[in-house]
Amino acid sequence: MALRHAVLAALLDGEYSGYQLAKAFDIGVANFWHALPQQLYLELTKLERTGLVRGRQVVQETRPNKRLFTVTDEGIAELERFAAAAAKPSFIRDDLLVKVQAVDLIGAEPVIAQLEERAKAAEAKIEVFDKLLHRLRGDLDEETYLRRGARVGPYLTCLRGREFERGNRDWCLRTAGILRDRTGP
Repeated sequence: MALRHAVLAALLDGEYSGYQLAKAFDIGVANFWHALPQQLYLELTKLERTGLVRGRQVVQETRPNKRLFTVTDEGIAELERFAAAAAKPSFIRDDLLVKVQAVDLIGAEPVIAQLEERAKAAEAKIEVFDKLLHRLRGDLDEETYLRRGARVGPYLTCLRGREFERGNRDWCLRTAGILRDRTGP
């Protein structure tokens, strides 16, 4: 997947400025695709140049002018082509796993500390996902929302993000506990 597809998918929720896109990206899309704001601005420029998004200038009196972007019909067609293509399998590339792999021959304490820190970070992300999921479904319970909610795609990706972070948290805590037990009191 290219960043272009993640940006197009994020813009499906409406018209966004680059700043608004970065905020929306950080909250919703970042659980499966990371990008810096500068990368998003550059990608918006490319997408507009190729006709996959349309930008319009909004004049503001008390602040600098801004551009708002929406997905074009060509952008939707690009997403449809992308959706029809076979998905590549995902893989893990994580420096903390390299440290755990080598833990038998290096000091375990720094690795344990990093595992515990990663578990705390995962817990914080789980809380963010819980709040976002609640905001998306409103007063509906999850099963009702999944059957009848307006846009189920963002909800489903947030569910995956939450499960990913739960798995990270649980694995990090278990691994830290095993390493702590093995290194003694």
